[in-house]
Amino acid sequence: MLAESPTLTTDRDWRAITRQFQTELGADRVVRRKEELITYECDGLTSYREKPALVVLPRSTDEVAIAVKLCDRLGLPWVARGAGTGLSGGALPVEQCVAIVTARMREIIQVDLNNQRVIVQPGVINNWVTQAVSGAGFYYAPDPSSQIVCSIGGNVAENSGGVHCLKYGATTNHVLGVKIVTPNGEIVDLGGEISEMPGYDLTGLFVGSEGTLGIATEVTLRILKAPETICVLLADFTSIEAAGQAVGEITRAGIIPGGMEIMDNLSINAVEDVVKLNCYPRDAAAILLVELDGSPVEVQADRDRVEALCRANGARSITAATDAETRAKLWKGRKAAFAAAGHMSPDYYVQDGVIPRTRLAEVLKEMAELSERSGYKIANVFHAGDGNLHPLVLYDNKIPGELEAVEAVGGEILKLCVRVGGSISGEHGIGADKRCYMPQMFNAIDLETMFWVNRALNPHGLANPGKIFPTPRTCGEAAMAQKSQEFKGLDRF
Repeated sequence: MLAESPTLTTDRDWRAITRQFQTELGADRVVRRKEELITYECDGLTSYREKPALVVLPRSTDEVAIAVKLCDRLGLPWVARGAGTGLSGGALPVEQCVAIVTARMREIIQVDLNNQRVIVQPGVINNWVTQAVSGAGFYYAPDPSSQIVCSIGGNVAENSGGVHCLKYGATTNHVLGVKIVTPNGEIVDLGGEISEMPGYDLTGLFVGSEGTLGIATEVTLRILKAPETICVLLADFTSIEAAGQAVGEITRAGIIPGGMEIMDNLSINAVEDVVKLNCYPRDAAAILLVELDGSPVEVQADRDRVEALCRANGARSITAATDAETRAKLWKGRKAAFAAAGHMSPDYYVQDGVIPRTRLAEVLKEMAELSERSGYKIANVFHAGDGNLHPLVLYDNKIPGELEAVEAVGGEILKLCVRVGGSISGEHGIGADKRCYMPQMFNAIDLETMFWVNRALNPHGLANPGKIFPTPRTCGEAAMAQKSQEFKGLDRF
């Protein structure tokens, strides 16, 4: 079977352990009071909660290394945490663990415009990178919806994407190198300051490893020159399937927008109720936002073609914005969609599956049918250009059994994504939330290979245990799969 989390001892002397951390790091770097630990009991996936036994707040690579070495010496499981905005339970503590929080590591170490790179600590907020270089005409492309609060360290851990990942790629495409502290406390440099380094692509291995292979303490990022011209189009449709069809037609025509996003009627009205933009048509079944960038001639040509394709697929009206203020207004609603979902329902459960663009209309129709069968409303807002769905299943956690029911609905959505040739995650990661669905995508040999990579760098299993990999003890589906011998061979772990 897959290896379980490290054996946890509940009778540890945490007073003595706390004193050791305080001695080696300083009292101001250690949090132990119960009421303060509540802050760190979950990430953005608030359905799951577990208080860490201890929190440390390092400010440097050396202090992170000290904390990790102490955990390794004492056999303490640890979980790295940034801003806590993740949506897959990737920073969810495990019982009797130490949380190593990088929120105080907020220094922009170097800005090198000539070589188009910036070196930052992991606690630097995503949007700060662009702010640091925008005056010189540069920007940092990966832009998760939470970019005004999420940190670069968390973006690296989860390989976050955002609106512009369609044209410019996710975080991994913009990380040149990382300084990391390995699970045994060693300090290692991966990659470098140039885009192509000889040898194994260990930077690529580390980005998206969800804190299971170590902690990034310095990140070298690629920045891009801002485009000459930007135009944002808003097209509204009488059906979400038609909007999905328009997306396929646009990419089939060879047009690669900077971003291409769809919001359904539920999301449109939630955003208008909360943000009050007065720019999204409330009666539309769906809106499609398309951002085009490049030279003025290129943008104009693509704008004409995109408008024609949207109208050919049933768009009722198309609004264009070229000035910065109006463009920002059109995107503000999309960026606020998750927060606005709280206006529709006391709670929501968000998923992160990916599908081929050509199957958008089909999958959206099946999701509507799933919503009707289950009785739970599903709001759709997603990165349409690369098929990264973000369905929000609305429910009330105060009603017994509803969380389990919407988890099952979310699981069916993930299975649907895999069935049509997609993935169970595009940018949120696997974490604790989706580990049970890994066998939907990967066979026993696939999982075994990943696991051996993990154990090569994380031999004691102390780094973010219980994440990514399914185990029969923690995953009901994994246990059932093992009984049906889908997991044949995994008993070698």
